[in-house]
Amino acid sequence: MAWEYSEKTKQIFMDAVQGKPGTHLGEIEEPDGFGEHGSIACGDALRFTFRVERHPNDPLQDRILEARYLTFGCTSAIAASEALCTLIESGGYSPVGALKITNHDIVEFLEGLPEQKIHCSVMGAEALEAAVFNWAQKRGVDLEALGIDLHAEDKEEGRIVCQCFTLSEPYIRRKIKELGLKTIAEITGAIKAGGACTSCHHKPGGLQDLLDEVWGRKATSFVPLPEFPAPRERAAAAGVAAATGRPILSPFQFAKQVEQALDQYVRPQLRRDGGDLELVDVKDTSIFIQLKGACAGCPNSTQTMKLMVERTLKEMVDERIRVVAV
Repeated sequence: MAWEYSEKTKQIFMDAVQGKPGTHLGEIEEPDGFGEHGSIACGDALRFTFRVERHPNDPLQDRILEARYLTFGCTSAIAASEALCTLIESGGYSPVGALKITNHDIVEFLEGLPEQKIHCSVMGAEALEAAVFNWAQKRGVDLEALGIDLHAEDKEEGRIVCQCFTLSEPYIRRKIKELGLKTIAEITGAIKAGGACTSCHHKPGGLQDLLDEVWGRKATSFVPLPEFPAPRERAAAAGVAAATGRPILSPFQFAKQVEQALDQYVRPQLRRDGGDLELVDVKDTSIFIQLKGACAGCPNSTQTMKLMVERTLKEMVDERIRVVAV
């Protein structure tokens, strides 16, 4: 099923991809603070930059005047990045003061995010920390002397627990404590660990062991897993529709929703870079797409199809959708 976003989240996303005044998509040249989080390889990446008004004597009184971001990600990643920039600029924060902004503040600003998309708000908070760390190095500010530990090396040092997203034990353990994560599903939703092959869920030293070490071992209970419908099993899909409260769409209605999602969410992003797409055909949940313009010969066209087109359609229309390039 499609993700349920608040109207505010959808509006912020639409304004950003259309480049409306007051939005923050872009990058500051020669920024005072530069930070990155995530990677294109795992589907979400954020580059965050800011510019400050420098205090002549005390760098701790610098004020952030402008914040910008570049992101390769989904609706939630773009909206969360916009929320972060807006909160910083409107708050008149110093770089150190901006560290008070948490992923919970970002989620609240967006009037909620699906549980499976909370990691997008965490990505913004992590990129902010990296940018503040960079600013402190440039301005000669000793963050440790201020009692601030940004864990700059957490993700590089220590045993790798989640091989798919290269997340280390110190980083995962810290986020479990900071965010109050109590289950593997909550860990995956917040930082994506265990969200791909799932082999780190219950292996020795894996996610469940880290949860047990932080919170204490709980009695094991078993819950039957739900049966998910195959794409062509319409009768089974009817049961899912009844459970979620969503109506079963006719082939015509399904195709119209696909067209609407492409027109509103995908094409504006492609056209910003001189590209476009053509909806060639819709067969059950398989969507046949042909890239046009600059996108047609782009070496990253496969990533565009999977990480932008297919992901957007899965979120906005139906999670069973598969995009096929023609």
